[in-house]
Amino acid sequence: MEYVTLNNGVKMPKLGYGVYQTPPEETERCVLDAIEVGYRSIDTAQAYGNEEGVGNAIAKSGLPREEFFITTKVWISNAGYEKAKASIEESLKKLQTDYIDLLLIHQPFGDYYGTYRAMEEAYDEGKVRAIGVSNFYPDRYLDIFHFSRIKPAVNQVETHVFQQQKVAKEYMKKNGTQIMSWGPFAEGKNDYFNNPVLKKIGEKYGKSVAQTALRFLLQSDVVLIPKSTHRNRMEENFNIFDFTLTDEEMKEIEALDTGNSLFFSHYDPATVEWFMTLV
Repeated sequence: MEYVTLNNGVKMPKLGYGVYQTPPEETERCVLDAIEVGYRSIDTAQAYGNEEGVGNAIAKSGLPREEFFITTKVWISNAGYEKAKASIEESLKKLQTDYIDLLLIHQPFGDYYGTYRAMEEAYDEGKVRAIGVSNFYPDRYLDIFHFSRIKPAVNQVETHVFQQQKVAKEYMKKNGTQIMSWGPFAEGKNDYFNNPVLKKIGEKYGKSVAQTALRFLLQSDVVLIPKSTHRNRMEENFNIFDFTLTDEEMKEIEALDTGNSLFFSHYDPATVEWFMTLV
């Protein structure tokens, strides 16, 4: 495994396993499979409803807690200091752990300043090893960066070959915040898995489109948490450390960037209204 060192000195695996949209009843099995494949970084969230499954799998793995890097996120309905503080304790219980490796604000809505204060406090108390944000566009990211006491270690945002977050990455790099990808396969949109550029480059190395896309992100200094409920896919996604793309191949894939989301925009009032129905 390769690692990145976050702005507070904590080491984080560059490749992890995500459980977004993994049914709660299947999460334990999926995470146990992922652990057997070799994953040690597991990404969950309060909103996914499957923190317990992650906690159960880690407990049943028989491996020491310090071998794992667990990420979870505070949801909008738990925004604000008091609610966030209580929700952090709840997440610790569900995950069956004394500490969370990385705790993020899931969305930039509600009293996220109060949420961040609760996270800073949890960090001071040793309940969290690193804190950060998720889905914070450059404007919101810069806002919280400048007015926070403990600077965000990570910002998890939609990042894939069609949305490479070039502008956001520039500001994160400047300020020492690590970019982390959600949706590295864009959920198959844009006929992702038949992309001719990714296919051509992958064939040269005997790799799939998925592996080629993940390798591109890895070489672009992006932390990855691809999700799959199928063990063979977990293995495929994990097997990306035995080849290196050339500068020319990186440029070819960089050219696929549209600079736009394939999912939603937080600048769109209809999207914000939709998020408010999830509180």
